Amino acid sequence: MRLAPSRPMTRQILTFAVVGVVNTATYYGLYLLFLLRLPYLAAHILAFALSMVGSFFLNARFTYRTPPTWRKFLLFPLTNATNFLVTTVGVYVIVDVLHAGNTFAPLLASAAAIPVTFVVSRTIMLPRDGGAPVQPPMR
Repeated sequence: MRLAPSRPMTRQILTFAVVGVVNTATYYGLYLLFLLRLPYLAAHILAFALSMVGSFFLNARFTYRTPPTWRKFLLFPLTNATNFLVTTVGVYVIVDVLHAGNTFAPLLASAAAIPVTFVVSRTIMLPRDGGAPVQPPMR
């Protein structure tokens, strides 16, 4: 017997997807901009880091409806470590192994990491006990 996800979880998944689309568009725009002056891996890393900061604040506000704290902000990059590793290896494989070009490589490589990123980010962003966050919000 399968249980349907609760409404808050469904809302979180849908909002996470929307934030993900916005974040991916931001990342990709930055990647293309940086690609004008940087090698593709440097462009990827810089665009990824900048878009991750935006992703943190969007997810805190809209997906998880939790105040951003310094602790969460400092832990949030850990939630994206798997995403970063998978996309970086994917970009490398697509560009240097498959010789498929560097323009669409990041979009293709990012798809596999999305479910893992949701689970890990939800764990970091929401309190374990379901109560209020222990730390004060960022100021």
